[in-house]
Amino acid sequence: MTAPMSDPYAIPLDAIDVSNPDLYATDSWRPWFARLREEDPVHWSENSDFGGFWSITRFEDIVTVDKSHGDFSSEPAITIGDYGDDLPVRQFIAMDPPLHDIQRKAVQGVVAPRNLADLETLIRSRVITMLDALPIGEPFNWVDRVAINLTTQMLATIFDFPFEDRHKLPYWSDMATSLPEIAGGDGDNDERTRALTECLTVFTSLWHERKHNPPGTMDLISMLATNPETAGMVDDPLEYLGNLILLIVGGNDTTRNSITGGVVALNQNPEQFARLKANPDLVNSMVPEIIRWQTPLMHMRRIATRDVVLGGKTIRQGDKVVMWYLSGNHDETAIKDPNVFNISRDNPRYHLSFGFGIHRCMGNRLGEMQLRILWEEILKRFSDVEMLGEPHRIQSNFVRGYSDLSVVLHR
Repeated sequence: MTAPMSDPYAIPLDAIDVSNPDLYATDSWRPWFARLREEDPVHWSENSDFGGFWSITRFEDIVTVDKSHGDFSSEPAITIGDYGDDLPVRQFIAMDPPLHDIQRKAVQGVVAPRNLADLETLIRSRVITMLDALPIGEPFNWVDRVAINLTTQMLATIFDFPFEDRHKLPYWSDMATSLPEIAGGDGDNDERTRALTECLTVFTSLWHERKHNPPGTMDLISMLATNPETAGMVDDPLEYLGNLILLIVGGNDTTRNSITGGVVALNQNPEQFARLKANPDLVNSMVPEIIRWQTPLMHMRRIATRDVVLGGKTIRQGDKVVMWYLSGNHDETAIKDPNVFNISRDNPRYHLSFGFGIHRCMGNRLGEMQLRILWEEILKRFSDVEMLGEPHRIQSNFVRGYSDLSVVLHR
């Protein structure tokens, strides 16, 4: 793919292609979506690397599509590109009712309010241990030492995954969404196949170890293996692998990149950091603002099940429809001053990052809790998390993420 042009207003409207991952690797996406929201909010791209697709760029239109699961199907994939013929996985987020509802219900208890309350003490203990081990006054990579470290520990907990092997979880997550044909990444197909085959092998062994656990055992594998509605999933390896990828990516990429995105946002907006330090209670409204600002998963895709008119455009049955959450979260018609990072918004949870309707992120409260606890403990220890230069952003039009952020902590 070619590098994005600096001026989206210098080319014909129908030539705009926001699937170009360079827009996100270079953090130059804002004016491209601004033009689409202003001039063509339901926009057809004919010649992208992912085939023709509709871009839905305004907040309210995105909500309409997200809630209309009868008109817009999640099958067969949620990314703008397909998963590939080598591993054509299936996962409940990319299913329609009733199967979607059955499989989601089997695992959603792991993030039920009672379980979250039990997890809070554990998360805080781990955050304290992690932060107290960080160097003061010396540069280090925040992504590795904090963002990946914390989310990997949480993933290992909710899967009851062997703690000594937890480093495999973010690696498998990265491999799952890394290919050019899925989201414009720069991954290698053979490496991805090897990694996800290992993932399936390891988790199949865990399934058979846990299939006789008592009902109500609170780890994701036991919940799937002991629920009568999903007990046969292991016999369909591509469906089991697909749901593993969904749960790993959902628990890793979103929180991990919001942890880093919060540091970036506060460094870019030092007046907000000053407000936070003066009033630590603002953490509660800052966390959803970070998640809006970051939008860790930038889009979700649907397929029109019939002809639908949206925004004056006729979307034909079978057309690919991409809801750009990143654009909707910066829509001036829905959010006041959306390009301002404001940690005291009146309604900070009014954003698209978790989706809407039946596919709304089931782990949203767990992600928010991890971020809240992290920032509560940061404020007790450090006067500043100083960013040294720009972060290194990953190549993807799906995951808005970081591979490196050099920081220095100050007491």
